[in-house]
Amino acid sequence: MIIFHDPHCVEYSAPGHPERPQRITNTLALLKKRHPDWDWRHPAEAAPEALLRAHSPEHVDHVRKALYDFDADTAAYPNIYQHALSSAGAAIRATDAALRGKHAFSLMRPPGHHATRDQAMGFCYFNNVAVAALNASPAARVAIWDFDAHHGNGTEAIVANHPEIAFASVHQSPAYPGTGLKSFANIHNFPLAPFTRRTDHVKTVEESLDTLLASKPDLILVSAGFDAFRSDPITQMTLEIEDFATFGRWLRQTKTPAAAILEGGYSEELPELIEAFLTGWAGAA
Repeated sequence: MIIFHDPHCVEYSAPGHPERPQRITNTLALLKKRHPDWDWRHPAEAAPEALLRAHSPEHVDHVRKALYDFDADTAAYPNIYQHALSSAGAAIRATDAALRGKHAFSLMRPPGHHATRDQAMGFCYFNNVAVAALNASPAARVAIWDFDAHHGNGTEAIVANHPEIAFASVHQSPAYPGTGLKSFANIHNFPLAPFTRRTDHVKTVEESLDTLLASKPDLILVSAGFDAFRSDPITQMTLEIEDFATFGRWLRQTKTPAAAILEGGYSEELPELIEAFLTGWAGAA
């Protein structure tokens, strides 16, 4: 397993904000303790031309200048442009590693799947998974599997109707950002009511993966969000730690090159959730 991580990604925060540095630092400590043989790599920043495949020049410039907060949840932190560049770069490097036959995970912040072509929102500045997918396509047919508890509205908006990319999202509804109610073309949405029975939720996640596999992808990119866990403070879902291990095992069983990119997950158990997913995927004991 290759983990792409830049220690500088924890250098911004706001008091009381759920997307906090401890999400990364606590996970880092756990993974290094339990998996000392995993390969840790420092990602290069995303190049401007890579960003522009997913975002408008005006949006990139807006994040670069960061003159004022983008919304109530998405602040203009000092150096947020550099942090967002590194996070997008990690997604690209993880994708490159996957195409070389490696398991690769981006342990970075900020997350990305809410960022649209022209707007930062929902803790997200650049859409990491969309940037990575568009840099891999058209050389590879890409499937984006998003099991974060919030709809990947930005990813959907960026890749909608793309002939070489399929997108599937399993998410709580109603919930932020209030999208993802319908499927169309290459977009497959699976909205679930709050407190959906755990077995039904797991079955729906499996259905979403099967739907993507029907497109015969050369590469699977995972928007790996862990906020559908039963104790997450900002959602109302029912998954357990072992369910994320199951998702990892399913990913391994596809035998398709894959990379995973951290999205949400705000409970104290986040490190255990990530570790369960990664070990299920890697086939580790």
